[in-house]
Amino acid sequence: MTASGRVDEVGIRLVFTGRVQGVYFRANTKEEALRLGLRGWVRNLPDGRVEAWVEGDRHAVGQLLEYCKGDIPNAQVDMVDMEEGTPSGDYPSFEIRM
Repeated sequence: MTASGRVDEVGIRLVFTGRVQGVYFRANTKEEALRLGLRGWVRNLPDGRVEAWVEGDRHAVGQLLEYCKGDIPNAQVDMVDMEEGTPSGDYPSFEIRM
């Protein structure tokens, strides 16, 4: 059981490498995450990558990952580093962090 009390939930840290800054990658990621009912955040990293922490249903997290890898206009994801963790339940929504 997770911190939120849901059995099917995961928490995953994602780091995207490629053309992911300056192409509305964070805004599109946020919009899709909210549509899928996910929680967490997304932010630019100083080295040109984008990092996200995503919590929610395992299937929905997978859908968000597939969306980010191929469906964001003008973006090109070359690599995704993933690290599964424990959902904290601390995020009521999905936000863009600066």
